[in-house]
Amino acid sequence: MSRAKTLHAPVPPGGTIGILGGGQLGRMLALAAARLGLKTQVFCDNPASPAFHVCDGHTLGKFEDFGALAGFAAQCDVVTLEFENIPAKSLEHLAELVPVNPRAEALRITQDRLDEKVFVRDAGIGTAVFHVVDIESDFAPALKACGAPSILKTRRFGYDGKGQAKVASESDIARAFARFGRVPCILEGFVPFAFEASVVAARGQDGSFAAFDSPENIHEHHILRRSLVPGRLTIAQNKAAKDIARKIGDALDYVGVFAVELFVMKDGSLLVNEIAPRVHNSGHWTIEACAVSQFEQHIRAVAGWPLGDPARHADAMMENILGEEAASWADYARRPGALHLYGKAEIRAGRKMGHFTQLSPLTRK
Repeated sequence: MSRAKTLHAPVPPGGTIGILGGGQLGRMLALAAARLGLKTQVFCDNPASPAFHVCDGHTLGKFEDFGALAGFAAQCDVVTLEFENIPAKSLEHLAELVPVNPRAEALRITQDRLDEKVFVRDAGIGTAVFHVVDIESDFAPALKACGAPSILKTRRFGYDGKGQAKVASESDIARAFARFGRVPCILEGFVPFAFEASVVAARGQDGSFAAFDSPENIHEHHILRRSLVPGRLTIAQNKAAKDIARKIGDALDYVGVFAVELFVMKDGSLLVNEIAPRVHNSGHWTIEACAVSQFEQHIRAVAGWPLGDPARHADAMMENILGEEAASWADYARRPGALHLYGKAEIRAGRKMGHFTQLSPLTRK
């Protein structure tokens, strides 16, 4: 699809933004849209979707159901998404009916870890060493290329540590490959990073760019536990992170908010871990610490509005509320800070049930 087909006049207040996906990110996008006087329609296959609670209307349907998608598109001025595991062909179908951003091609690249790594490498940006693992004969050359230990990952549908395993031998790879159902995989060399960070950025349909300050991210059991702004990144590393994001956004011809997860190496260099073509967990602190949050920024971008100022007016610490921790909501409510609960009916171990953000006076780092 050409870029011209994705361009559109700004959606005025009273217009409708369609959101594919009904999770907490869709919920917060809908709330941000309401702040701007915009309506939202949400399409999801889960009747218990948290975003259904706060939108103007919703469609319950399968993401592969072109008929249901067409009915949804008829109610929207533009369509966007809140998670990346939507068939690219469904996005292409919608784009024939209504402007859609981000584009299907950006989604297609970032849905596949191998395609994403090749894209980043070809853009001249550093990543971990990687090698394709599609069949058993790939085990030996992949291990030779990446060394031991390495991380075997499924190429698609992995998140929060799912679909990945640390391996140190061909037999380890064989066991993990079998456990993953022998689906196409990628082997990535182990990265001895100092810490993890990310950059959440936005690109408008006119090519304008704005990036929030980069948080330091702390994970537990492969799930984000908290994001700190500022973290240990230097001014120079913050600038480098934003430069990486701009290069990626331009190369993808991206419109909307996206995140780039980074490894910060001991020598100060940055390597790209993954790209998320959507608003991101590590950007939730922007709701309280910035005049324009990542969610409003995304709505502005896909609606064709000018991007907002991403500058923060406070330091922040955002902590995820996971699983049974949500049962202690009253304790969180007593703490000084901002409590966000996502309205999920079922508590499961490790499930993101909400988040809590604490602010402190702004430092200039």
